[in-house]
Amino acid sequence: MWILDNLPLVVPIPRTEGEGPPIYQLGFHVGLKGQYTGSKVQKYFLHNHLSFTVKFHKDEETNSARIVGFEVTPFSVKHGYEGKWSENTRLSTCDPHAKRLVTSSNSPLEVEDKQEIIFTYDVEFQESEVKWASRWDTYLLMTDDQIHWFSIVNSLMIVLFLSGMVAMIMLRTLYRDIARYNELESQEEAQEETGWKLVHADVFRPPSNSNLLCVYVGTGVQFLGMVVVTMIFAVFGFLSPSNRGGLMTAMLLLWAFMGIFAGYSSVRLYKMFKGTEWKKIALQTSFLFPAAVFIIFFVLNALIWDQKSSGAVPFGTMFALVFLWFGISVPLVFVGSYVGFKKPAIEDPVKTNKIPRQIPEQAWYMNPIFSILIGGILPFGAVFIELFFILTSIWLNQFYYIFGFLFIVFIILLVTCAEITVVLCYFQLCSEDYLWWWRAYLTSGSSALYLFLYAAFYFFTKLDITKPVSGALYFSYMFIASYGFFVITGTIGFYACFLFTRLIYSSVKID
Repeated sequence: MWILDNLPLVVPIPRTEGEGPPIYQLGFHVGLKGQYTGSKVQKYFLHNHLSFTVKFHKDEETNSARIVGFEVTPFSVKHGYEGKWSENTRLSTCDPHAKRLVTSSNSPLEVEDKQEIIFTYDVEFQESEVKWASRWDTYLLMTDDQIHWFSIVNSLMIVLFLSGMVAMIMLRTLYRDIARYNELESQEEAQEETGWKLVHADVFRPPSNSNLLCVYVGTGVQFLGMVVVTMIFAVFGFLSPSNRGGLMTAMLLLWAFMGIFAGYSSVRLYKMFKGTEWKKIALQTSFLFPAAVFIIFFVLNALIWDQKSSGAVPFGTMFALVFLWFGISVPLVFVGSYVGFKKPAIEDPVKTNKIPRQIPEQAWYMNPIFSILIGGILPFGAVFIELFFILTSIWLNQFYYIFGFLFIVFIILLVTCAEITVVLCYFQLCSEDYLWWWRAYLTSGSSALYLFLYAAFYFFTKLDITKPVSGALYFSYMFIASYGFFVITGTIGFYACFLFTRLIYSSVKID
């Protein structure tokens, strides 16, 4: 990346409507693919001349100037000169002494084997009215705010629809159910009960693979805390774009320090399931997610090293990441686990029978796989428009710094995950199926599957990546992002159902 006075090099692209400031593209293309006029044969051309524009603002009080802009316009030029090349050779196509400057690519340089390539550049200094304190404003100017507002309105419509369903369940159906259950007097009436009260003696029975569920809930709490605090910092402007890498550094540090909440929440849930080996849960919480991500990251970095790319992460940075993991995150997970285990266990609002109740045959639409996949559609629908801009900023070198919009969409995502999981959990309990623990986590967590599928769609429709290593890099990083999205959304859905079930079963009389 080209940088001048901490400003990245950008290519100004005029707007199609011709009004307003240009759109900035981060960096420039090394070349382009095209054809000569009247020919249909595709050729490759190299950008071998760079026309730099350095913008500066002059302070009248101090009579000093500071750089406020760094732009470039790339050209492809087939340079010409007379005689043999030497130190004193003057180009016929680019000669500052004769004031011949490159202004177009009318005679482009075609990429050929064993061809001589001459690289040139020119620099122009322009005085600008932009003050030094506001120089990043033009870089971060939002050009498509209407689309972002449309995204938020679209997401709010989903939230309002779900909120209406939750309100109907909570205020009408549940109120009527609880009133009817509490008015039952005779044993004969009690035997004729139907609906969610029938499974009261099984609804808080520990699920299968309960240890793994505890670990995933703790990991989700760690990620959720990291994302929320990072977004709050970004919204209030603490993460300046001039501090390159500041966002990623903040996220990694916060992830490490949020380990204490991961250990606390996983062991609290584990103790509720009558577990006693809290150190084992703390160890699994410390290693399950980070180890999987680190292995993928290390393999990818080895592939980049093999390609001799400058994008490979150096050994010192890898060591710092391992130190964050083992030196900060793991000890904090154990501290949180110890505190969580010393606290009194969470009491169930109703007693659990020793013999599990038989679950009746379910309708086709209550099939676990079907309901889980359906549950992930709405949370993904609430964020997929904003997701397009995030992917574009990561993979197509565009600026993304509209964290205000992103924070609103994130809040909508939280509400959507909670509401869709509560609605489907209520329908599940009404059909006398009490195995809700894992389904609650997977219902909202399945939105990560749609995120990964959308990333694959974006790869084949928007990106022009042909190298296998680059493709592996893309899909591996998107898998890590989807995995993180899974634990966040799954944890939100789980806690929403956890509170919902405790609320409704603590509101009825149980004989």
